[in-house]
Amino acid sequence: MDAQIEPDSSVASRKFEIEFHLLIEAIYHLYHYDFRAYAAASLRRRMKTAMVRFRCDTLSQLQDRVMHEPAVFPKLLDHLTLQVSEMFRDPSYFRSLRTQVVPILRTYPSLKVWVAGCSAGEEAYSLAILFREEGLLPKTLIYATDINPHTLQRAEAGVYSIDRIAGFTVNHSQSGAKSSLSDYYTAAYGRAIFDKTLRDHIVFSDHSLATDSVFAEVQLVSCRNVLIYFNRELQDHALGLFHESLCRNGFLGIGSKESLRFSSHDGSFQPFVREDRIYQKGEAT
Repeated sequence: MDAQIEPDSSVASRKFEIEFHLLIEAIYHLYHYDFRAYAAASLRRRMKTAMVRFRCDTLSQLQDRVMHEPAVFPKLLDHLTLQVSEMFRDPSYFRSLRTQVVPILRTYPSLKVWVAGCSAGEEAYSLAILFREEGLLPKTLIYATDINPHTLQRAEAGVYSIDRIAGFTVNHSQSGAKSSLSDYYTAAYGRAIFDKTLRDHIVFSDHSLATDSVFAEVQLVSCRNVLIYFNRELQDHALGLFHESLCRNGFLGIGSKESLRFSSHDGSFQPFVREDRIYQKGEAT
């Protein structure tokens, strides 16, 4: 019987998978960014759009440019780590922090907060504003971390398009705000520049949940809409870092579409505000 010839689409798919894994390995070995445990489906989609962005017909062509053109990788990193965020995203989460978590945080003489995967800084500034409104910011230090240095520079600048402010303002109001969002920024030339006194309480730093270790003990970890980009193994690893970093009875907040269920660390956290994905470190009851 004659051997059947594979359809062209099947061959192309196999080639793409081979090139995909080779490119991920090349990035890891050359630039030390580890995407090997990221959710493959999401990463494939981003790679396909990156091919269009960099005008490459194949991932092999993209790999060649990444390895031999120094200016290409930072741009690709922006593409691979792009996260859509906004200030006070999911207002009920911030409202629950304000009403349920803040009263407990008040009992600490000083506070440290870790915003993991901070992207362009929207969540870090949101927490800084919330803590200022609740009178906690003077004793609070917020660590905002991400793997992308370019994104961290944008976050540290605290500058956002004025077109986004209306949405931020609605979210802020729905979070139980005790002031106007306009109290915290200056608008000029189509941009909103957030108050330097907020930035004074935020440390922006390069940190990878895939390869780096814990760097501080904190009372609150907020890592929202980041775990969905990881495979199960890396999710477990990240949750282990959060557990290690949190003080006794510290709090963990994750995204509305994320869960600790099926994680090996599920028993290490107990639901605190279940509907808003806020957990407290400790053995489940």
